[in-house]
Amino acid sequence: MTDLEFARERDAARFTLRRGDDLLSVLDYRDDGRTIALTRAYTVPIHRGHGYASVLVERTVTELEADGDRVVLPVCWYVADWFRDHPERRAILAAHS
Repeated sequence: MTDLEFARERDAARFTLRRGDDLLSVLDYRDDGRTIALTRAYTVPIHRGHGYASVLVERTVTELEADGDRVVLPVCWYVADWFRDHPERRAILAAHS
């Protein structure tokens, strides 16, 4: 999966995962300056079943950890499940998550 392109599209309030011109997966968010709520993970139907959403969430969390100025609220069920499956990454979660 090294040919995947991860990006944060601030104007659209989303993170994306692409391969070339193909949009594979999207992670929408809301940011209030302290907390970033990850609200919806979506993979384009023809690309489902390849783990792209998981890659996208992992890269998003890595970027947010590196930024170090926000906590995460996993509103989306997929993101909440990802954190359940990756307890080592839970330090970034908002205290009430």
